[in-house]
Amino acid sequence: MPAPPPIALHPEAEAFRTRLGARSVVLVGMPGSGKSSIGRRLGQRLGLDFADADAEIERAANMSIPELFQTKGEAEFRKGEQKVIARLLESGPRVIATGGGAFMNADTRARIKEKGVSIWLKADVETLFKRVKRKSNRPLLQNADPEGTLRNLLAAREPTYAEADLTITSCEVPHENVVEDIVTLLDTSLPRKEA
Repeated sequence: MPAPPPIALHPEAEAFRTRLGARSVVLVGMPGSGKSSIGRRLGQRLGLDFADADAEIERAANMSIPELFQTKGEAEFRKGEQKVIARLLESGPRVIATGGGAFMNADTRARIKEKGVSIWLKADVETLFKRVKRKSNRPLLQNADPEGTLRNLLAAREPTYAEADLTITSCEVPHENVVEDIVTLLDTSLPRKEA
């Protein structure tokens, strides 16, 4: 699949970066909500570096997420995830796509609250399942009933995701539309600097 064309820099990108200060835009949500794809495009739109926490974890561990889950277990994976996200937040501003379970950790949530603006990419279970079933690299969904597992994960995680600073619905529209919705929401939510 060819890479999508680059997204044009927003005319107010510099103003957005000023309003963010050192804070990062942190995308949270379920696997399949579009955090990585939308995050990459949002970074282009705002002229910010993009970091995918899962890719950073894989690079640091020199193994894939499924391999990490298999060899180290979920608890060790989550410890590494927490460290990587903390490091990424210290070098903001940037756009960060977190793993689906990262926001469940209270320390990670607190750090994101302190150093970033969290945005929950909210999607219904049908949309999520349609997206995740195309990929085989989702360790928590490698079982006999992945849709049921996804439904249960969503039910368990939604109250915590709802603690994000902002919420955007990620549905079956082009990702560019979701990016523009995020830009509009950030514009109305970020404090404006006095002239």
